[in-house]
Amino acid sequence: MSLPDFDFVAAKSLKEASDLARERGNRCVFMAGGTDIIPLLKDNLLKGIDTVIGLECIPELDKLEFADGEGLRIGALTKLHSIQNSPLVKEKMPAVAQAAHYVASSQIRRKGTMAGNISNASPSADTASILLAMNASVKTYASGGGRTIPIGNFFTGVKKTCLEKDKGEIVTEIDIPELKPGEGSAYYKHAVRKAMDLAIIGVAAWVKMAGRKVGDCRIAMGGVGVTPLRAFNAEKLLKGAEITDELLEEAGVAASGECHPISDVRASAEYRADMVRVYTKRAIKTALETMKA
Repeated sequence: MSLPDFDFVAAKSLKEASDLARERGNRCVFMAGGTDIIPLLKDNLLKGIDTVIGLECIPELDKLEFADGEGLRIGALTKLHSIQNSPLVKEKMPAVAQAAHYVASSQIRRKGTMAGNISNASPSADTASILLAMNASVKTYASGGGRTIPIGNFFTGVKKTCLEKDKGEIVTEIDIPELKPGEGSAYYKHAVRKAMDLAIIGVAAWVKMAGRKVGDCRIAMGGVGVTPLRAFNAEKLLKGAEITDELLEEAGVAASGECHPISDVRASAEYRADMVRVYTKRAIKTALETMKA
């Protein structure tokens, strides 16, 4: 299917992009790598769009930086391939590099961005779960003033975010807090094939130990609800407890009971729920194994 007719504007600044978006309203979309937007346009799934605002000419959006005491800053134009292969990310936050690696194919990761992956707001987005588990935040720009959005508030539904289109709001950066000593994280994706397939389910975990006991933790699940979900009951079981195989099984069962999967051509709801149980245990174990000394 061919692309529909639309105006393409390569914005030279955030102000230009935001002002144009406010003017065009629901008739426009932003594009970074284009790996989500172009297929949606080709399949006529973006109704009423007559303007695509390209962001690739805005240089300050392409950055990948780590600040000691703060964490990782990922610009909206930073490619998934760069995140996946960055020695800095692999050293400081290996689970983030792993999640970036899980997105689609190598060719797509060379064009696609993490900001685009979350802005598309697919419930199965690979990077969303690890960002939720690691308590990331999203920075935005708008002509009337930008803001910092906790990632847990960013997703509002299937293909929906809290970004305010009427203000021309643009994602500029994703910030992930630094892993401190005694903290570890992990992300696991379950799919039919390693490459290209959407996640049947995805589970991410962040764990902070206090001596032999769990001081704090976050467990995030993807592909089992209209947005990425936290497994609050499973987290509550772990906090203040010593890790045992029995406790991990209890936490996996609890997480499985907190998800809301659907049945489709890729998997049944029952299978998805059981895989949440399995991968919750794996994610917690790996988070503990990769914990910073």
